[in-house]
Amino acid sequence: MEKCSSAGDDAVTDILMTGPYPEWDMADLEAKYRVHKLWQVDDRDALISSHADAIRAIATRGELGASAALMAKLPKLEIVSCYGMGTDAIDLAYARENRIRVTNTPDVLTEDVADIGIGLLLAVARMIPQADAYVRAGSWRKANMPLVTRVYGKRLGIVGMGRIGKAVARRAAAFDCEIAYFGTRRHDDLPYDFVGNLVELARRSEFLMVTLAGGEGTRNIVNAEILAALGPDGILINIARGSTVDETALLTALESGAIKGAGLDVFWNEPTIDERFGRLSNVVLQPHHGSGTVETRKAMGQLVRDNLAAHFGGRTLLTPVV
Repeated sequence: MEKCSSAGDDAVTDILMTGPYPEWDMADLEAKYRVHKLWQVDDRDALISSHADAIRAIATRGELGASAALMAKLPKLEIVSCYGMGTDAIDLAYARENRIRVTNTPDVLTEDVADIGIGLLLAVARMIPQADAYVRAGSWRKANMPLVTRVYGKRLGIVGMGRIGKAVARRAAAFDCEIAYFGTRRHDDLPYDFVGNLVELARRSEFLMVTLAGGEGTRNIVNAEILAALGPDGILINIARGSTVDETALLTALESGAIKGAGLDVFWNEPTIDERFGRLSNVVLQPHHGSGTVETRKAMGQLVRDNLAAHFGGRTLLTPVV
């Protein structure tokens, strides 16, 4: 049986949610809309078909998106509001063709994601998880821990110089890192070297951090050739999308020592990631939690709700994608 909220009023707008939001967002959405919760039902097609003529909005998350097939089942659909910055899981072409608005939540998560990027870099280079385990196991009483890799003054290559890439660069500059970047264009207002060839950027970098958008255009952009160029002393950090890295090539590089290590917040098939990652000692894993602070998640949810309110109130969208 369908589980949905209802304000008990035929004038209430129906929205379809593909996955849950934090409770503070759910409470507000359920107070203002009739919410159909797709994740709570066994027969999703039945829920959709029974309310297709009423649903005017989809509230989704970045990793869940909204496919063309889903949107096509909703003839009254007007807007898809995404909780997250990435929209690669939303069929934007279909949305444009059918005049469906799409919004996301940029900016509000930029700084937290950049923080986790630097945090992962420090964790891998300085072997922070291993050091914690070393102390807990009592090994320190027997011998000093082996030496690790510094971050200060090293060469950092940033793959993608958008909002998050720039935020990472600002932080890395405080470590006196030598910064270069690869992207779709040169930013003349930035003091960092632009490298138009990703292989060359990897070759000249000791650390390579992936911050670019997901989607077909960047799928497996970090492949075996890039990892080989990064080399046995190199560290890869991915805070972008799992699809941007060829995970088969990455696992081979980590297992063989072709690169020194990796810090990963995102994965190709998350959350059911390849079990080999868990057996590696030279990788630090995060559960796609770059934006996972109370402050940022509240701001993201507020922006989703503000975009929905703006659309249904006839006002300009705050963060339109389509």
